Amino acid sequence: MRRDEVWDEAVRITGGDAAGLATVRADLLRRWSEPHRDYHDLRHLDEVLAALTELRPSALDDDLAWAAVVFAAWFHDAVYDATAPEDNERASAEMARDALSRCGVDSATVELVGELVEESATHDVTQTRGPRATFHDADLWILAAPLDRFDDYCSAVRREYADVPDDAYAAGRAAILGPFLDRADTYRTEHARRRWEPRARANLRVELDRLSGSR
Repeated sequence: MRRDEVWDEAVRITGGDAAGLATVRADLLRRWSEPHRDYHDLRHLDEVLAALTELRPSALDDDLAWAAVVFAAWFHDAVYDATAPEDNERASAEMARDALSRCGVDSATVELVGELVEESATHDVTQTRGPRATFHDADLWILAAPLDRFDDYCSAVRREYADVPDDAYAAGRAAILGPFLDRADTYRTEHARRRWEPRARANLRVELDRLSGSR
């Protein structure tokens, strides 16, 4: 399904105010289209939604969980400022809670969406199915992308941090990517571990080698 169709399904499932949520969606599309975004843009949103769709049959048990991960995908990079990255997830989560609450989405779903967005800052998830595992894996699908897309992702993130000196960027980026390779499994859901894990680990080795200057 296209991004708007996925959004509309989530609106129907939650019974939120369709007109109000249409305005929220328009604002999110504007945010995802901001010119300073090279990776955290509409293509990334579409890839996360496609990954969620792939994981849905095996990792989610009900439609409300699906609606929550869809809303989390739309909101998780709603605020994206590379000059203050430590605050992006918190601010995006606050935006999600405020917007969804005002539009009549039930409080349990609103809180789950906010938590999913906040947790995307650390990707510290232990569950192997359900909304947390599913959203974690979908947001990290890019690590398992075909090599040309993975290379494009790495270059796009570097452009977003163009003001950071090379040495500092390499150290900081390695500190983010390295732990995903250090884990026993990069992904949490069984489907992602089986289908995405080998490519992700190969891609991570390539980028960590580049960051260290060994290739």
